[in-house]
Amino acid sequence: MTRVSALPTTVTPPAAAVTGPPVVLIHGFTTSGAVDFPAERWAAPLAAAGRETIVVHLPGHAGGPAVASADEVGTTRLLQRIAEAITAPEVDVIGYSLGARIAWDLASVLPVRKLVLGGLSPMEPFAAVDLAAARAAAAGGPQPTDMLTGMIIGMATAPGQDANSLLNLVEGLASEPFNPAAGAPQVPTLFLAGDTDPMSQGVDHLVSLVPNATLQRVPGDHVSALAGEDLRAAAFTFLGV
Repeated sequence: MTRVSALPTTVTPPAAAVTGPPVVLIHGFTTSGAVDFPAERWAAPLAAAGRETIVVHLPGHAGGPAVASADEVGTTRLLQRIAEAITAPEVDVIGYSLGARIAWDLASVLPVRKLVLGGLSPMEPFAAVDLAAARAAAAGGPQPTDMLTGMIIGMATAPGQDANSLLNLVEGLASEPFNPAAGAPQVPTLFLAGDTDPMSQGVDHLVSLVPNATLQRVPGDHVSALAGEDLRAAAFTFLGV
């Protein structure tokens, strides 16, 4: 395997006797590790329980590297770059939204003990994005006419975002679309879905593909479910925290 550059991470060591493997946290699209997994809600209680946390900073996002080319961020390459950043002999993984899409395949390149997938859509949105229209809009041109591309460009051009990097990331991920039928995680997996989250519609099909998987619905939509106590408590319980 050709060596690739590791993604940056924020590591919080355990503050008590070690009780389990490190917990890897992977955030969603156009957000960040700090926003999705605030340290006071995630790293601090995990550290107190004897668990190290490793927050992965995705390319094109706050804390992560810029993306000059889509070739840097195809799914396979992105998985390799995460694996380069993780040296532990075993980890638990929590991914949310885009982070869950990535985490689905992570057990193929990392020794994952348990997997938590939150806010995961069974659909691949990025392959349907009109990148030419999105890039034109980002450069000040007309807004895209289709709803999905308009939503993506709205997120990518919000204040503080690196639109060029994010659209390169979209292109890279679209080159290797999320394809659950091609292979499912073979480790104990907890799916978490907000009970009013349209992004998680159809998640039951994904659950059926994974041996030893369970689905728990929690209050909230795509954003508020992650911020709620029910999702965090379910994830911690599943990981034995």
